[in-house]
Amino acid sequence: MFFKKAKLLDENIIKNIYKKDRLSRYFEFFVGVLCVAFAFNLFILPNKIVYGMSGVGVIFNSIFGIDPSTVILIGSLILLCMSYFLLGKEKTMNSILGSLAVPFMIKVTQFIPQYIKIDTQDPLLLTLFGATITGFGLGLVFKAGYTTGGTDILNQIVSKYFHMSLGSAMYCTDGLIVASSFFFFGASKLLYSIISLYIISIMTDKVILGISSSKAFYIITDHETAVKKFIMEHLSHGVTVLDGRGGFTGNHQKVIMCIIPTKEYFVAKEGIRAIDNNAFFLVTDAYEVSGGE
Repeated sequence: MFFKKAKLLDENIIKNIYKKDRLSRYFEFFVGVLCVAFAFNLFILPNKIVYGMSGVGVIFNSIFGIDPSTVILIGSLILLCMSYFLLGKEKTMNSILGSLAVPFMIKVTQFIPQYIKIDTQDPLLLTLFGATITGFGLGLVFKAGYTTGGTDILNQIVSKYFHMSLGSAMYCTDGLIVASSFFFFGASKLLYSIISLYIISIMTDKVILGISSSKAFYIITDHETAVKKFIMEHLSHGVTVLDGRGGFTGNHQKVIMCIIPTKEYFVAKEGIRAIDNNAFFLVTDAYEVSGGE
């Protein structure tokens, strides 16, 4: 009974999350899909960059002359059907909108290369711009709480039925698609596709998480009072002291946690080292800091 109530509570929380700011999320989704379609028609397709379901569209278009939007739509529909039977109705519903919107927008924006002429034939420059715009668009789509379907569905299926992490499944599915560019377009296109995929992943993360403006310090030191005084009085930042215990020795230790603006990172790091050169500290990006004022 308890688990049923907990499950219902979780479902209500998820529903409320998706109901929040619905119009702004739809706008973000639309702009994101538009960016993906724009980059595909202007940069990805002409330069034969291969990754994901769009890469399948590039291959079929180059070899058989088939409209890439048609290939992407058919592939997405097949994957949606597989998702319904293998992953369930709930996960499939979250992928329907993106699976249909991407090929539709690619078809709608096919006229763009006729009106926008780029005065360069440098494939690396075109790859960088195409990947950056695509990553920005995907970041907006994911940030809005949607997906673009395609190989995202395939990754989930492979992860579930081959008992591997989602990251490993992505390496298998997307890796095979990217590797196929070598056989169809040669080694140079393979390298450009790898560069493109890397930039897309970075850009997507930056859009979702933002640029880190702060650093989180976790400090273990024998000079706890001096380090706290330095951070609070000289840097004017608050600290939180956590109770820790060594995994090997079992000894109890205090862990000082604080958030430092990125521009003060160097001063904070060197100040801690000056107080205790043997201090152990971990520094991570803090993308969002709220409360605690």
